[in-house]
This record gives sequence, structure tokens and C-alpha cells, in this order.
Amino acid sequence: MPIENESWFSLDWFQPAVFSNFEYQYPFFLYLLPLILLFFIIRWLVGMRSKQKLPIAFPKRALKQSPVTYLRLIPNLLIAIVSALLLLALSRPQKSNEQVEQWSEGIDIMLVLDISESMRIEDFTPNRLQAAKEVARNFVAGRMQDRIGLVIFSGEAYSLSPLTTDYELLYKFIDDIDFSLIESRGTAIGSALAVATNRMRDVEEGNEGSERQGSASKVMVLLSDGDNTAGNLDPITAAELASAYSIKIYSIAIGKEGKVPFGKDFFGNTRYVDNSLDETTLREIARIGEGQFFRASNREALEEVFSLIDTYEKAEIKETRYKDTTDFYWIYLSWAIGFFLLWLMLKSTFVSNVLTD
Repeated sequence: MPIENESWFSLDWFQPAVFSNFEYQYPFFLYLLPLILLFFIIRWLVGMRSKQKLPIAFPKRALKQSPVTYLRLIPNLLIAIVSALLLLALSRPQKSNEQVEQWSEGIDIMLVLDISESMRIEDFTPNRLQAAKEVARNFVAGRMQDRIGLVIFSGEAYSLSPLTTDYELLYKFIDDIDFSLIESRGTAIGSALAVATNRMRDVEEGNEGSERQGSASKVMVLLSDGDNTAGNLDPITAAELASAYSIKIYSIAIGKEGKVPFGKDFFGNTRYVDNSLDETTLREIARIGEGQFFRASNREALEEVFSLIDTYEKAEIKETRYKDTTDFYWIYLSWAIGFFLLWLMLKSTFVSNVLTD
């Protein structure tokens, strides 16, 4: 049974483990406890020197030690216990149970990921898409209370996940991303931006998560390795549309230009292809979206880019602390009062005067 459920007169309150579990608001008084013993030693020494002594002759057989003579020490012992208990009560022993509640208004983040055929290129290990998936997964794991959604695109754009704080569900969606999810080939950057904007616009208008309407910042992270070759919407027009809804856009150009490894040939040798990248469009998209453009030519650079975005887009985390404090000084004060009353009763009896002369 917890010590808190014990009655005040239980001897369990004097177990060493109980004292070690307490917090003391005024520990200074605990340092005064040794002074009680010192006081009574000094008092005894002074009393021995100042006490009047009379030479009286007793026969040897009359000088017998009797246990009754020790009764005279009981009142002094009681007053010492009272003093110690009062000092313990003054130190105010207590226990605290602190709870911390963290919350944040959060940020709405839409990850827009290119899954076109060029993402199979193996200048990243094992390829561009798998590296992007792993880094995106780590990015999601580092967020708190942010709603994150997923849009994938190739020749068409597809909303894989709406904005959600269910990160376990997001991990599953990210793990399931594969080239087979979209059959049409090409790179429809403009369509992807438009789909992501529509998802965020739906939230703003209250169709999803209306409890956070108008409070969250909106961020889009576009990751692509190719030129816009598909879709019926120009990327610049799509970026301007996103900007009209106050969506900040970070664009990431992934991969190297020039000769890059791309699978194996018939004889099992590494095949190389020429790769080009339209940085101009991606830079313009970031400029219109009032974000930043990044170039990631390897896995480490890609991780650093997502780390920077994670640093830039942090919502203010607010913290509320609840501290429930229970005092136990009254228990030791009650014991002190009890011993003091006992001392008063004994002081008026023969015990105080047994062989004091």
C-alpha cells in the first residue's frame, strides 16, 4: 500500500526510504538536527559542573545501581524528539507530481514526389526514388503536430494521402510508393502542384480539419529530377496559383547531370545514360512560392536539404506545466504535538524528579 494511504500515526512514516523519497521545501532546517544532540550534551556537561555536591558517606552495600534511575532521562528524551519532529515539519517534506503538456498549432506540409522513370537512375543508392522515400520518412518522423500529405506524380498527378497527423499511416503510404502506381509516363510538375494546392485549399475552406482553419502555415516541398514533359498545366501558372493561397514552396532538384548509371545491360554491365535537369523552372517555382530552391546531387545533400527545411518550418511549441504538490509536514507536526503532550504529563509526575539530586 502506498505510504500516502497510511494513517498519520503509522510508524511507516519513519522508514528511511520514506524520507529519501520526499522533496524538502526548506532543507535548511534538516541541517539543524545535529544541533539538538549537541545542545543536550552541552546542557548535561554544564549541569554536571554547576550542580551542587554534598559529601555524604554511604555504606558500600547501599550504593546499588537501579534501572529506575534512568526514568529521569525520559522527559529530556521526549523534548529532544519533539524538537527533531518540529525541525522535520519546518523543512516541509512533500511530494510533487509534475505533468507537462505540449501542443502546437502545427504546419500543413504537402510532400510532392516525382516517381517518373528517371527516378530509377542509380546515382543515389539504391536509386533516386528509394533514397527520396527514406529521407522523406525521416523528415516526417522529425515533425510534431504537423499535418502532412503526399502527392505523387509522373505523367499524371495523384493525391496519395490527405493532410493528416497519423504519421504511422504516412509511413505506410511512403513505403508503398512505387513506379507502378501511375501508368502514364512523363513528368507533370504543373499538375502535381495543382493537386497539392487543391488539397490545401480544401483544408483552408474547412472541408478537412476545420478546427485549425486559418491558423496553420502551408508549405509545399516539391522534389523532382526532370523537365516538365506532361500534364495540361504550366508549372509557373501552378506555382502562381499556390502562391495565391499563401502556400510556400520549396523545390528540390535531385540527381546529377551528364552520364549517370541506369540499370544493367544484357551482359550485366552498368549502363550509363545522359541526364539533364531543368533547374530554371524549379528555381522560378521556389521564387514565386517565396521558398527556396535546393540542388541535391547525392544522398547526404538530400538529407541536408530536408534538415534545413525542417529547421526553417518549425511551429512554435507551447508548453503547459501542471504541478500537484502534497505536503506531509502535518504528519510529523502531529507526532510532535503528541510527544509534547506526553512530556507535559510526565513533567508533572515523579519521573522528572527520580534521583535528580
